Amino acid sequence: MFFITPVHKKGFDDKISEKSLAARREKRGKMEPKSVKGWEAIVWSMLVALAVWIPAGAGGRPTDFQRSMSSSPTRLNPLLATDSASAAITDWIFDGLVKFDKNATIVPDLADSWSFEDNTTLIFHLKKGVVWHDGKPFTARDVKFTYEFMNSDKVVSPYKSDFKYVKEVKILDDFTLEVHYTQPYFKALSIWMMGMLPAHLWVKEKDPMRSRLNKLPVGTGPYRMDKAFGINERIVLRANKNYFFHAPHIRRQIYHYIGDPSTEFMMLKGGKLDIGSLSPLQLERQVGEAFKKRFVVYELPSQSYTYLGFNLREGKFADPKVRRAIALGIDRQEIIDLLFFSHGSPCYGPFMPGSSVYPRDLKPEGYDPLAAKKLLREAGYDEAHPLEFTLVTNTGNDIRINAAQIIQQQLLRIGVKMKIRTMEWQAFLNTVVFPHRFDAVLLGWSLSLIPDAYPIWHSDGDKKGGFNFVGYHNPEVDRLIEESEKLVDPEAFAEKYRKIFRLIVADHPYVFLYIPNSITAVSRRIEGIEPSIIGIQHNFIDWKIKD
Repeated sequence: MFFITPVHKKGFDDKISEKSLAARREKRGKMEPKSVKGWEAIVWSMLVALAVWIPAGAGGRPTDFQRSMSSSPTRLNPLLATDSASAAITDWIFDGLVKFDKNATIVPDLADSWSFEDNTTLIFHLKKGVVWHDGKPFTARDVKFTYEFMNSDKVVSPYKSDFKYVKEVKILDDFTLEVHYTQPYFKALSIWMMGMLPAHLWVKEKDPMRSRLNKLPVGTGPYRMDKAFGINERIVLRANKNYFFHAPHIRRQIYHYIGDPSTEFMMLKGGKLDIGSLSPLQLERQVGEAFKKRFVVYELPSQSYTYLGFNLREGKFADPKVRRAIALGIDRQEIIDLLFFSHGSPCYGPFMPGSSVYPRDLKPEGYDPLAAKKLLREAGYDEAHPLEFTLVTNTGNDIRINAAQIIQQQLLRIGVKMKIRTMEWQAFLNTVVFPHRFDAVLLGWSLSLIPDAYPIWHSDGDKKGGFNFVGYHNPEVDRLIEESEKLVDPEAFAEKYRKIFRLIVADHPYVFLYIPNSITAVSRRIEGIEPSIIGIQHNFIDWKIKD
């Protein structure tokens, strides 16, 4: 649950976070020649990558859309895709019953319409005329099969818990389904963004975790594969001419495996990729006018935030005055300016800015060192008896470590002495975070369009291995979370979550720090891009390559 890539999927993987990606990109920007051997390795990796651009067979067409992937996918299956490469490619091949539109509103996908008969019964009417990539028709049988398949003992899927309140999926006819829930459920509709599987193919598979269909998938999506993928090989996606919305204008997407970040950046600068991410450092210092003439740069808030979390079980941070003082003593904007060259925004709460659950009239407290000092004196701390604590974070993330150092200096201005301790990621989780052996931690969470506050903010999450590892307890927040779980009306849900937001912020269990921007460069030969709250690729099937 630490930083995820797909909007609607969950994962607990710091390695694919925007923060760690940015850290790696910053390191490559500062690379100096340490030895001839080191540079030989870099040159060799670039030569290997360059080889993929030599036209061979079906490659090298000017109408192809060129992408990169830093790792090979594992399984191209919507029920099993947990790594970023698998999730990215799976999303092109499979469709769910519903999806987000550019305004983050849930709209039909494979479904034609839906209605709630009551708070525990959802009716789906499916689109007619949809076919799988092999030409077979998509029907209600596929939906029921996907649900039952995911819940079988043969499948190990991290997404099973999303369907915990589904009691039964009943087929009424070939294009009508009735879903019964054990109780009203706020994600009753959104869970059906899960990609559907073709029953006529998967029903034959005896070992689904090792099935050939995980290498050469068949879906209903806008792109299809004609060849099973291999490790560290490029993946070619071909436009589905029978796609039920309309065939994509871009006929082929080619994913090239480029494991070295420096090579990836050089290929983007050289115009060998049509799309790629940039770090603030690269945008400000490492690309010039020639790059900007070739690419359009799109900048949007990323879907993750970084925070300083207090151990509320400890005496020093059990006092809300102390927590508030720390929050007032941290200058978020200075951190953003120093770390991201101002390409980011302050974070003031646990839910996504601009979403329906974010308070519209929020007036956050900003940097106020004088007020911070006053609160510390009221809490019993002064120059003779300063507040002292240790902040722990993980190695392998330079951005986060640099943020800790900036915070250390900022807190020193208000008389707080903060030590920094860094640890390897797994050791950090297993010996510090989950056993609750810390004063404070520096970590991050993803931001979702439909947040689920229960794991992080409900008192039940304060247990060994739970995500409420700071020990936050507020009976009113617990009550609102429990009530909102049983709501199916989006506005009623949003209203309760806005209350939850305000209560959490007032309690200061975290210092919510920053939301870095996601910076994407797209070739100017592409037209039809419409940036939105969910990113720029939501309408990719409408993109065109200029003649």
